[in-house]
Amino acid sequence: MRTLTLGLGFILSISLTFTINLAIAAPPDGLVYALKSSVVKIRVILPNGHYGVGSGVVVAKDQVVTNCHVVANAHAINVIKFGESHRAVSLKADWEHDLCIVGFDGLNTTIATLGESTTLQYEQSVFTISFPNNSPRPLTTYGAVKALYPMDDSVIIRTTNDFRLGASGGAMFSDDGKLVGIITLKSPGRNAFYYNMPVEWIKNLLKQPEIAINTKGELPFWDAPEEKRPYFMRVIQPYQTKDWVTLKKLSTEWLQLEPKTSEALNYLAIAEYNLKETKNAQQHFGQVYADNKYHANALLYLGMIAAESGNKDEAIKTATLLDQLDKDAANQLNEKLGIATDNECQVKQC
Repeated sequence: MRTLTLGLGFILSISLTFTINLAIAAPPDGLVYALKSSVVKIRVILPNGHYGVGSGVVVAKDQVVTNCHVVANAHAINVIKFGESHRAVSLKADWEHDLCIVGFDGLNTTIATLGESTTLQYEQSVFTISFPNNSPRPLTTYGAVKALYPMDDSVIIRTTNDFRLGASGGAMFSDDGKLVGIITLKSPGRNAFYYNMPVEWIKNLLKQPEIAINTKGELPFWDAPEEKRPYFMRVIQPYQTKDWVTLKKLSTEWLQLEPKTSEALNYLAIAEYNLKETKNAQQHFGQVYADNKYHANALLYLGMIAAESGNKDEAIKTATLLDQLDKDAANQLNEKLGIATDNECQVKQC
């Protein structure tokens, strides 16, 4: 386990010279509209005779990627585009990662440009296009990357882009219009976490041989028994229920298994902070932030610790930095400091 021996004041003083470089312009409406033609609605006939609906993205000529849980064990798979229905003729499956590529004849629609998931940064803006709730038209959501979890030579991407039933298999784009992820699953509960599969796994799958469409599906990693799921999933329940003892136990195990995964250290620090182990929490949040200057959560907690320690000047500096990354987090810290922001964005004392 790595710890940071430098003081909080040093961490904040060196960070003030760091220039935030995440100000990516929002994608133009014309780009978003054009990309909608690469996203399709998928309709399947289930064994019980009912219909299921999901989303998909055209990633090669007549090749549509979606989640395997959308098409697994279906009697028939169709895509709906421009009012026309096309029947599937081939299948490639990566059951473990919940990604399937379904082949069609004569689809003739826009092919998405594949980007890189591994180059994404925390708080980078992204947008999704999908067909939630069986929408007749593709819908767009805008959000930001909140966490990246290393897995199998790529990263699982957690974002603030929410989604509903029918969005599974939809597209997540960076603001330059490149496909970087596939909408896949969310955690239970009101304050759900939203996860997307990386584009690198799609590139690998495109090279794989086809299998029979009626091949029996297998469960993905996220549907394994609780004790076999990745730790980034296992820590969510104790985090949301504020079971800090369990969160500390799981995050410690996670850190031992993946010592270079900053999110393991982040959740350990969250548990330590709430268990009043403030010195350890400060060291670990400091390490997370030192490794990743875009980690808004770590910066927020460092500001909270500064405020609670009576170091208001450092906390205010932290809030200024945080405002460039995550305005909601900055507002949370400002509230703790008794500071409000008026309509002109000028800071004033409450």
